[in-house]
Amino acid sequence: MAQDPPISPMRSNPVEPQIVSPIPQRIVLEQRAPYFGRFGKLAAIGFVISIFVIFGLIGKYHSYFNPSNGPQEKYHSLSKTATSKVVILDIQGTILETDGYIKKQIDRVREDEDVVAVVLRIDSPGGTVDASDYLYYHLNRLRQDRKIPMVVSMGGLCASGGYYIAMAVGDQKNSIFAEPSTWTGSIGVVIPHYDLSGLLARFDVKDDSITSHPYKLMGSPTRKLTEEEKAKEQELLQDLVDRSFERFKEVVQSGRPGFKNHPDVLELTATGQVFSSGQALELGLIDRIGFVEDAINRAIELAHKRPQEVRCVQYKKPPGALDALLGMNLQDLHPGQSRLSLAQLFDLAAPRAYYLWTTTPARLAGRNP
Repeated sequence: MAQDPPISPMRSNPVEPQIVSPIPQRIVLEQRAPYFGRFGKLAAIGFVISIFVIFGLIGKYHSYFNPSNGPQEKYHSLSKTATSKVVILDIQGTILETDGYIKKQIDRVREDEDVVAVVLRIDSPGGTVDASDYLYYHLNRLRQDRKIPMVVSMGGLCASGGYYIAMAVGDQKNSIFAEPSTWTGSIGVVIPHYDLSGLLARFDVKDDSITSHPYKLMGSPTRKLTEEEKAKEQELLQDLVDRSFERFKEVVQSGRPGFKNHPDVLELTATGQVFSSGQALELGLIDRIGFVEDAINRAIELAHKRPQEVRCVQYKKPPGALDALLGMNLQDLHPGQSRLSLAQLFDLAAPRAYYLWTTTPARLAGRNP
């Protein structure tokens, strides 16, 4: 019986052409893999880009409302969604600095076009003549340049330089509010001076300073003066006080125009005396007795807005790097520790005029941030 010859492994078999390995299946897989990978990568890239865009928009939004190096805006009251703002601008403590935190708040308001009114929240015994006048000037300019109403809300104490700054409201009627327990007034000027020459003599210490003229040390607490020299120095210092006092009364008349027609009433009021809010109302130093909410409502009224159309905000100081890290103010760890630098000690000894109601040197009484 004849047998079929053996098939050579090198010869193709025409009867079984599908004996090929499953290459088509592999080809299909190789075609789909690039197709899926290309769009997957595009989707991943798009997702990453969208994340960066979202965070960028959030950063810009946050930076617009809260610059990292300036006062931080904080919601206070009224509408949370309104664009128009009434800003509560805080003036707290002894006023010693011209370009400090108060000035930064003024600059922030000036740059924010959404601000339609300002409430000056003043709780201060006053401060130096130059710092009080500087802040008054810039608040006055802010009100005039931006053409926005300004209202005052006095806290527990709004005296001397604090009252001076309150005059930035101008001649607007019903614009100065004081709380029932507020003390205000103290219209006057003082140059604190202490004669320590007797104490130094007890310890055999003499002031032997070399000066270009005897008046170079005018007001020095360590020099031993004759009665004639003392009288002359007091005359010169009194002249400086009187000139600053006249400026104070002019500023009061600009903010309380009623005193222009009754200067005699102003003379009776400008004695340095501090008045209760009831007395201040009778004398014309304030317009109304009310709280900060009443001042806010008056500001809204002057801005020709409705409460639901306005968001009331106030500013707070940005935390320092260590404060943010530790969640605390490092100065709170040593609340009794003195913060006087060598420069401040020299400044403390310098004769300086103050719009201030106090019985202690202003730089020991407190320092406005």
